[in-house]
Amino acid sequence: MPDTPPDRPSDTAPDGPSDTPADALADSPADGPADRPSPEQVRAYYAARPSPLVAATGLVLDDTGRVLVLTPSYKAGRELPGGTVEGTETPEEGLARELKEELDLSVPVGRLLAVDSRTPGSLGRSLVVHVHLVGPLSPARAAALSFPDGEVAEAHWLAPEEAYAVLPARIAPRLRAGLAALRTGSVAHLVDGVPQPGSPAGLDPERRTALEHAGLFDAASHRAARPKALTAASMLCTDEAGGVLLVEPAYGKPGRWHLPGGGIDSDLGETPRAAARREAHEELGVEVEPGRLLGVNWAHKPGYPARIRFLYDGGVLDAGTLARIRPAPGELLRWRTAAPGELRGLVKPNLRRQIEACLRARAEGTGPLELLAGRPAGAGEGGAAGRKR
Repeated sequence: MPDTPPDRPSDTAPDGPSDTPADALADSPADGPADRPSPEQVRAYYAARPSPLVAATGLVLDDTGRVLVLTPSYKAGRELPGGTVEGTETPEEGLARELKEELDLSVPVGRLLAVDSRTPGSLGRSLVVHVHLVGPLSPARAAALSFPDGEVAEAHWLAPEEAYAVLPARIAPRLRAGLAALRTGSVAHLVDGVPQPGSPAGLDPERRTALEHAGLFDAASHRAARPKALTAASMLCTDEAGGVLLVEPAYGKPGRWHLPGGGIDSDLGETPRAAARREAHEELGVEVEPGRLLGVNWAHKPGYPARIRFLYDGGVLDAGTLARIRPAPGELLRWRTAAPGELRGLVKPNLRRQIEACLRARAEGTGPLELLAGRPAGAGEGGAAGRKR
């Protein structure tokens, strides 16, 4: 049956089964032709249809990554914040209302992390649960929670593993899949708490591999379930004294410096080289033409997408070019050059190793380099690639 908006009937009678608004109301009086019910009739028809219950759950985090778990006053067990969507509310509106009523918490409801469809249980109705990110809450906001409507007896901030252990079996999988979706920037598709084949997040890697080997993925599900990687392009530029050009972003940890560059707009067909050129111009306000590719770095943190960086030789910038640099307002705070020996206190170890390796490749005319967290591929793969020095 078509999902016709309640305030706008179809312009034509829908095709398909007989229980459509036009067929169901054909014998009823109407202001228009017999095959075109009035808006009031369409609204009444859809209002009377059986439908699943809809609920909205908040995955509420504090600034340390802990999860908010509630102890209700009216039943046993633990639960996540949220409740049933009422009337004409959207899931986002319903969750915002529940957070205010349960916890006196007025914060924006964030992006959708997971959808869990549950088959009919004791109430005889199926249930669709939307899981949304809320927060992270500041320490002051997290400490100010109260329980104005009396439905919550206690609130607990738990590490994810602790939360999985205390939540009911029907709820814990939503939290696990929601956190997986948060880390990967995706959405999880669940049925009765089980990630479905083709779910972009939450599907166990071993199960994904088994489904692939068994040939049980269609092409679309295969693309959705495959692990993703984030790609970026950077420029390695130096001044005439050999100092490396660095920029300080207006976001992230203060005092942490980066190379000029940024994400590749691959969805627009942008290539790594074009991205390096564009990002350098946007960030610095000067034209810097990328030279040869010095290295490609691969970095990975468990549970998150891999990060791939293409590092191009931006050449030696003369004093005139450096004087024309104008950091992008709102994106960069400032720029500077730093001698290689100063990098340790300015950039993360992973990036420092990439810069040092690419400086050697530029000086020696070698490369492009294949790097794993800044180290040559094959040198300490599997454990050393993630260690700092």
